[in-house]
Amino acid sequence: MSGLSVVILAAGEGTRMRSSVPKVLHPLCGRPLIAWPVLAARAAGAERIVVVDGPRRALADHLPDDVAVAIQEAARGTGDAVRAAADHLHPEVPVVVLAGDVPLITGDAIQALVTAHNRARAAATMATMILDDPGGYGRVVRDADGGVVRVVETKKPGDATPEEMALREVNTGIFCFDAGLLRTALDHVKPDNAQGEYYLPDVLPALREAGHAIAAHVVDDPVLTLGVNDRADLATVRAHAQRRIHAEHMRRGVTLVDPAQTTIDADVIIGQDTVIEPGTHLRGRTSIGEECTIGPASTLVDAVVANRVTIRHAYVDSAVLADGATVGPFAYLRPGTALQEDAKVGTFVEVKNSNLGRGVKVPHLSYLGDADVGERTNIGAGTITANYDYTNKNRTTIGRDARVSVDTSLVAPVTIGDGAYTAAGSVITEDVPPGALGVARQRQRNVEGYADRKTPKER
Repeated sequence: MSGLSVVILAAGEGTRMRSSVPKVLHPLCGRPLIAWPVLAARAAGAERIVVVDGPRRALADHLPDDVAVAIQEAARGTGDAVRAAADHLHPEVPVVVLAGDVPLITGDAIQALVTAHNRARAAATMATMILDDPGGYGRVVRDADGGVVRVVETKKPGDATPEEMALREVNTGIFCFDAGLLRTALDHVKPDNAQGEYYLPDVLPALREAGHAIAAHVVDDPVLTLGVNDRADLATVRAHAQRRIHAEHMRRGVTLVDPAQTTIDADVIIGQDTVIEPGTHLRGRTSIGEECTIGPASTLVDAVVANRVTIRHAYVDSAVLADGATVGPFAYLRPGTALQEDAKVGTFVEVKNSNLGRGVKVPHLSYLGDADVGERTNIGAGTITANYDYTNKNRTTIGRDARVSVDTSLVAPVTIGDGAYTAAGSVITEDVPPGALGVARQRQRNVEGYADRKTPKER
């Protein structure tokens, strides 16, 4: 949809969140709240997006470069917030006003509102809902012909009459305006309410008195307009957002064995025929290919996973896994880790900032940090790289087709050559040439008759 501006109101302090973090920066499925209406505006085809921030200017660093920021210097209501954004708006282009704490609005819903606005040839079109329990929402007052007269706020006693409180049609806080007429009408808004604030809905009577039509567009799905006032609201919204994300993945050919025990962030990508087992959490910008099995009880954060990968009972943080890799159970892949094709990281293995070549096997009980391991090498149980000398992190290099025996300590910087071996229980401090066996342990000495020297109590 061309020729559309969107203003997103996000200047409120959000005191009911009881947080030092601004409300619209609280995360929702991997994105801050404010990002959701911004992306919805883009999906609707908005050419200009303006976010209204407060005097703390907390949002600028969290918004895309092509989103303009307007500052409302004092908390004087939604009408004053829109006035702060007025200089960014083209007078001949329709403008949609959204709230930064209403994250579930979609591009389709915005387009439907603008379509209704254009069809009605109205100066203003408000999105409304019909609720059985309107609570603290502003009530929509219509005339005998069904036209919108005004919105009555209900935040404080005295704002609305009992008859107005009984109305079930409510204002969602989402509007579409003729931008030029809106700027004029804002000059007529007065703070005649219990809070002494300038309410955006008060432009509707001003537009009506000037002879312009005011339309309403009823939103059938109230979930789209759910707002976040506190952390309980955030949890409710998160549940709806998560169901939406799950449904999108399942419709694209992903199996979620138990969606109720699975969390997936909004920017996660999952390929067709991948199975997500229960207790799995996919976060950040994780990308998973096709025909993978992820879980149960696994967490992936910003991971890049190719095709036919298996990850069970593991934590994978910013690691890259190539086709056919297997991880777990009970493994930890830390940032900077890369597993090449068919590499295996097994039970109780931790890998950090290391590159494991094609077909490498680290089956169990090992730690590899700052290491480069050549293809087809096998790492025995209990192997560690001693990569830190209390000043620097040093690298270990292990060649192709090497065999590192159990309980080997590799004291970096050190190199194990292609096809080389280490003896079990060795502490390797010097390079092992290709094809050689590195032995670094004391000879065994048996003390004969040692048990006979002990008194019965010592035994």
